Amino acid sequence: VFAACGDDDDDDENGPMSTEAGGDGGGDIDISGVPELEDGVINMGSDIAYPPIESYEEGTQNPVGLDIDLMGAMAEKLGVEVEWNQVADFAGIVGDVKASRYDAVMSAISVTEEREAEIDLIPYFGPAGTGVLVAAGNPEGIEAIEDLCGKAVAAQVGTIQVDYMNEFNDDQCADDPIDIKTFPDNPTAVQELVLGRVVAELADDPVAGYSASQSEGELEVAVTGFDSAAYGIGVRKESTELKAALEAALAAIMEDGTYDSILSDWGQDLLAYTGE
Repeated sequence: VFAACGDDDDDDENGPMSTEAGGDGGGDIDISGVPELEDGVINMGSDIAYPPIESYEEGTQNPVGLDIDLMGAMAEKLGVEVEWNQVADFAGIVGDVKASRYDAVMSAISVTEEREAEIDLIPYFGPAGTGVLVAAGNPEGIEAIEDLCGKAVAAQVGTIQVDYMNEFNDDQCADDPIDIKTFPDNPTAVQELVLGRVVAELADDPVAGYSASQSEGELEVAVTGFDSAAYGIGVRKESTELKAALEAALAAIMEDGTYDSILSDWGQDLLAYTGE
């Protein structure tokens, strides 16, 4: 159960949020030929509003989540610190890394052909699918994506879920299209469902499940696991040395058990990346 997002351009609204890990150049992996890491820091762009993948610890500007911990562990292998930056919006995250606003981006970004034409993506999680979040008791009887035809449905702008709904509107829902409502972040889209302004909200499975678990019984997941895709860490096409270093760091935390431990901590054991 679980899936993802990302695309285009814009400046980030906030400065660096948090710096974690290493930083002394004493990692297990040689980074002497990686220009982006010469300063001992990897600057990461992310839309930090997608728990449990990434979010801010309640009442703080401290990023927490699966992506945060995985990159922190990878940074230790590289001997660098991580600086997390909140992007202006998720829809612009691919354009952000292409424009060198960040060294890399990590934000539950689904690996798609369209994104891979723009940047390189290093798969690290999943494949994960999309979940359909509905009001408790599923009053509209949503049992499949086709049941959303003709209904108002919320999703975060720029996500793969919006793409899915547009595809359905061109095909299965052509005669009675989904009324797609997009919002700048996932929590806002979920709130539209809580307020009854839409009948469903679409997000990656782990995120939809988390939203339901935090809703005090107001919401539930009606459909899960369709249109699966892996998550990827995004880097510029020309950042070949950085890509190789990140791939080596990911392999290292997978080999020593750190990767599995982090997934377990966040309840995502079933979505370990296997290369398939």
